[in-house]
Amino acid sequence: MTPAPRTRGPLRFGVCLAPDSAAPLMRTAQDADRFGLDLLGVRDQPYRRDTADALTLLAAVLAGTTRIRALPAVACLPLRPPAALAKAIATMDRLSGGRVELGLGAGAVPDAIDAYGGARLGGAAARRALEEAVQVIRLHWSDQSGLRFQGEHYRFATAQAGPMPAHQIGIWLGVTGPRGLDLAGRVADGWIAPSSLVPPKRLAEGQRRLDDAAARSGRDPAEIRRVYVLEGALDGTDSRGFLHGPPRQWIYELTELAIGHGIDSFLYAGDPENLPIFALEVVPAVREQITRERAGVAAAAQN
Repeated sequence: MTPAPRTRGPLRFGVCLAPDSAAPLMRTAQDADRFGLDLLGVRDQPYRRDTADALTLLAAVLAGTTRIRALPAVACLPLRPPAALAKAIATMDRLSGGRVELGLGAGAVPDAIDAYGGARLGGAAARRALEEAVQVIRLHWSDQSGLRFQGEHYRFATAQAGPMPAHQIGIWLGVTGPRGLDLAGRVADGWIAPSSLVPPKRLAEGQRRLDDAAARSGRDPAEIRRVYVLEGALDGTDSRGFLHGPPRQWIYELTELAIGHGIDSFLYAGDPENLPIFALEVVPAVREQITRERAGVAAAAQN
């Protein structure tokens, strides 16, 4: 194992699902809740004709479960006006007793977003819109009155904000480029990284960029949650590459991601049929291995 970075928040494990069909998604969500997983993300792809609405699915998931936390992973900002999104997320949080987080992204498929009526923005403009959206959403969740925001992409004015969420909702940005990571380090509560776009060889660079941006802004980098979306295949008996192989391989690789790269949250995005293997076999073994590894590091530091 590589040397452990500064310890992040408590470990969380969950599942990330596509909004392809409501009934199978609800069954998987209830299984995840029953298995003791911590998080359930729903991809937000409103421009796809064959999908259900992610926010509606999240509300149904929260109504049909008792403990698991839910989030859009990630909300498609160009098709989700930030003030309206803030109200929807806060409402779900209040109704669920504080079980909602917010994953937010600038929009990964510009052609499809444009065809669906959303704004097509270049890289710098998209990042500015994302930063403005974070400001609008936090204003909406505040207990202030007489609020007014005038930005380049969004404006917001109201005599009274709200509804306030039941807990302090984390805003986790789904970004992958250097400037996006700088933004996340400055303003976000978490970073969501898909394994297909941020493989392990890119994680160290991304973590450094995030930490440096946070430190320059006077923030503690350890307070930023690191969420890794596991886009692999949990099956077979032989390894076929990173996150493509049997449970023993996943146990080793997730332990290395946590200990060696500081990842504190994992969202399984493989075949939902294999969710029981992930939740009941991989997750407990990873937790146990990480506990042993951290105990060994702590003991070595005392000697």
